[in-house]
Amino acid sequence: MHISSNFDGGNIICHASETPDNIRLSIRKDAHSDFYQWFYFRLSGAESQACKMTIENAAGAAFKGGWEDYNACASYDRKTWFRVPTKHENDQLVISHTPEHNSVFYAYFAPYSMERHADLIAQSQLDDRVSASVIGQTLDGQDMDLLTIGSPDPAKKKIWVIARQHPGEIMAEWWMEGFLERLLGDERTAKQLFDQCVFYVIPNMNPDGSKRGHLRTNASGANLNREWGAATMERSPEVLLVMHKMEESGVDFCLDVHGDEALPYNFIAGAEGVPSFTDEAQKWLSDFKANYVKSSPDFQIKHGYALTAKGKANLTMCTNYVAETFGCLSMTLEMPFKDNADRPDPKYGWSPARAARLGHDVLEPILAHVNRL
Repeated sequence: MHISSNFDGGNIICHASETPDNIRLSIRKDAHSDFYQWFYFRLSGAESQACKMTIENAAGAAFKGGWEDYNACASYDRKTWFRVPTKHENDQLVISHTPEHNSVFYAYFAPYSMERHADLIAQSQLDDRVSASVIGQTLDGQDMDLLTIGSPDPAKKKIWVIARQHPGEIMAEWWMEGFLERLLGDERTAKQLFDQCVFYVIPNMNPDGSKRGHLRTNASGANLNREWGAATMERSPEVLLVMHKMEESGVDFCLDVHGDEALPYNFIAGAEGVPSFTDEAQKWLSDFKANYVKSSPDFQIKHGYALTAKGKANLTMCTNYVAETFGCLSMTLEMPFKDNADRPDPKYGWSPARAARLGHDVLEPILAHVNRL
């Protein structure tokens, strides 16, 4: 048997793999950081053998609550990812599985490679309404891709949608696939939006962390969602480049797409804690969430984060920075690593297809918000 992770997004340290019932593993920390939780590795040579894979450092992971009621993802073809029995016991994460083939991949969530990201950008630009551009480079020299969708016009509303500030929150880019597919494929809804809006879309805010197999940081160890308003080219060029582009374009709406390790729900966190938050801003936020509930059976408003008191928000977070800087509706969308507890799927859990569908269903609430501006 052999354990490997030397591929795009891979992350694991193998301590022992001599016998299938005692495979000992650890997750590698993000570079220059103590964050870790994302894992992605390949097991070879274990067909039809009952394997017990123990992640020994699970107790020190960034979000220990993420292991409760969690089942790891597995795939033979890296296209279809299913859930396998997983237990959190004695401060370790134990994955139990008998592979049907000689090569099987395991991951914290269904991976989204940088090659697939390149395909998404390339395919999107084939639409006449899309302009693909590179707004700069990361610390590792990767491109920061921006899709400008629609005809820029000072009179149009500027809609910003970004994803994967935290690279291990893979469901965010699967969401982006569904969002872009619907935006570029639904003529009726798209026409209404393009008559009034231009979209600025960054499907992956953190290419370096994505390729390196990080959970939460870029190549320098920076948590990008704590760099807004303070970013530098030396530490967090990804955020600084986007801030400059936002200043150039203006922002009338911003949605920052993430994943939450612990909560098994889809929900939105708003900017209630910023100093400038008003009753009108609360109405915008409440109406958007209510419209998302109407458009998607997987979205809900009962569960989410505790509200931050007005004036106490961390303004280095994207949602808060954008709300305070541009006075617009700015939100963070969170999706589960586990499953949607309201609509469970024991075989696949929360999956790429379901995340894409949630992205597909966001157009109606965006349109409803734009129509009221």
